[in-house]
Amino acid sequence: MAEKILAINPGSTSTKIAVYAACNEVLTENLSHSAEELACFADIMAQIPYRLDKIRDILKHNGLSIRDFSAVVGRGGLLKPMLSGTYTVNAAMLDDLKTARYGAHASNLGAILADLLAMEASIPAYIVDPVVVDELDDIARVTGRPEITKKSIFHALNQKATAKRFAHGINRKYEDLNLIVAHLGGGISVGCHRLGRVVEVNNALDGEGPFTPERAGTVQAGQFVELVLDRSVGKGEVAKMLAGKGGLVACLGTNDAREVEKRIAAGDKAAETVYNAMIYQIARYIAAAAVPVRGKVDYIILTGGIAYSEYLTARLKEYVAFIAPVTVVPGENELQALAEGALRVLVGEEQPREYR
Repeated sequence: MAEKILAINPGSTSTKIAVYAACNEVLTENLSHSAEELACFADIMAQIPYRLDKIRDILKHNGLSIRDFSAVVGRGGLLKPMLSGTYTVNAAMLDDLKTARYGAHASNLGAILADLLAMEASIPAYIVDPVVVDELDDIARVTGRPEITKKSIFHALNQKATAKRFAHGINRKYEDLNLIVAHLGGGISVGCHRLGRVVEVNNALDGEGPFTPERAGTVQAGQFVELVLDRSVGKGEVAKMLAGKGGLVACLGTNDAREVEKRIAAGDKAAETVYNAMIYQIARYIAAAAVPVRGKVDYIILTGGIAYSEYLTARLKEYVAFIAPVTVVPGENELQALAEGALRVLVGEEQPREYR
């Protein structure tokens, strides 16, 4: 009998859930939470009972009980740096998430919701490859300011799952390949996967890398300092300038790549210049990701929501195909990635890790 897994991915205004029998999706739901519904909660943690009831209602509506499942797996939140893998939800993890020790984000609810549901049926709760997966080479951590060490924060869940899925599809082991994986979405991360480890990747949260639909990317530090000082803005607004109000939003007033492509098709030259500049910067970071493996790249993988764009992927291929063959695997597939991570543990393919 196939292992049945409940996967939970909380976002700022939604809770996505899916039911998998082994790796076959049998149910998926996107539970939207309006601003009015969330306004009555003091903070993210106060939303736990509300989101829990929503999940239970969906399961009941579909004739499911938590006791039907072998495990519950949630999206990993902001935690301490950790190795890639599937982690058992434990007290130390829950404490760090509930106190927002490493930052507050809706994804922090993933492990908490999974744990509460799992306890009802005495089944395990897991998280898989949170954004803080850290496998960087030591040399990649050093910056020109000794007070600042590079952090590894990227789309680890989708990058890792897509790379493993791709390797399986060509009858190779992920651990035997050198891959460059570019996750293209509201945030963009480009990772060098050297024999199963992401040894170099841009910090997609804090502004490093190509600019994106919502993020400014790497900007010239001197000019940015002058801009901040001239505007006399506070820390919160500076953060928004880098992530949330940067990139396409700042330049073109939208974070929707499809809208930008419509403008280009209608003859908007300004939109074309900005969008092509974003593509150019992505290509530069893909090329840079070949450095840790001395150019010995087996494949380049383009994934994430914007990888559905033929306009963008075609131009990226023109830039980087000289490095290695380019394959496109569009979408984020996060719920599937969560289920696959839990299944690997349930069937004994890998051992669960402990968060300490």
